[in-house]
Amino acid sequence: MVERTASDTTIWRLTKGDGPLLASAVHDGHKSRGEVDRHYALDDLARLREEDPFTGEWTQVAPTRIIGTHSRFEVDLNRPRDKAVYRVPEDAWGLQVWQDDPPEAIFERSLAAYDAFYATMHELFTETAKREGKFVLYDLHTYNHLRNGPDGPEADPTENPQVNSGTGTLDRERWAPVIDTLIEQLRAFDFPGGELDVRENVKFRGGNWPRWIHEQFPESGCAIAIEFKKFFMNEWSGEPNRQLVDAIGEALRATTPAVLSALRQL
Repeated sequence: MVERTASDTTIWRLTKGDGPLLASAVHDGHKSRGEVDRHYALDDLARLREEDPFTGEWTQVAPTRIIGTHSRFEVDLNRPRDKAVYRVPEDAWGLQVWQDDPPEAIFERSLAAYDAFYATMHELFTETAKREGKFVLYDLHTYNHLRNGPDGPEADPTENPQVNSGTGTLDRERWAPVIDTLIEQLRAFDFPGGELDVRENVKFRGGNWPRWIHEQFPESGCAIAIEFKKFFMNEWSGEPNRQLVDAIGEALRATTPAVLSALRQL
């Protein structure tokens, strides 16, 4: 297994292993380049609230792991290039990201890092497809459900499942055995407090990252966006419930034998 660590201009960490299973956490990162950080209007907690803490930890489910090391507020690896830098509040859930008007050169350097990420990922998936034939990627995310404050009402659970399987960017018919198996295995896991509420394309359908994978590798790549509602943590303070964080990792690991069996049978 080979791990590539981030340089000053690299905004991800890649650990390469064997086999057709990969996991990514492109919104796990929280740090930013100094030249970006100086322009933020948002404090650490406000940024953390929209990031995906603990997803990097959950990538241990796979031998090959892709983890974003920088904040999505620097550059968002799950958005198209022309939307990857948040410039106005409408790009960022109505938040005022910048305290001033950052020089365009800062955004250009962020987008250069974005381009380098996708170039490296193209090499990785080309190599994986050549070696394995087909591969599946767990695209791990989290999402908020207390938008009205820490003491406000929870978002309607009928529209906000504990786990949202986003498959809107792939050929559902082609990959149905893999998708269905993943959902079934997550539901079957003996989760603390009872069976996980796992539904498909209710809250999210998948972002640009899985869309790009399916456009570039339509015959070989299956990327499923797995979004966990932040029921496992306090989304306003960032404090985790370690039992639930660990249980999510265990639930993901429990899916892999059956998912890989379904992949091999395609």
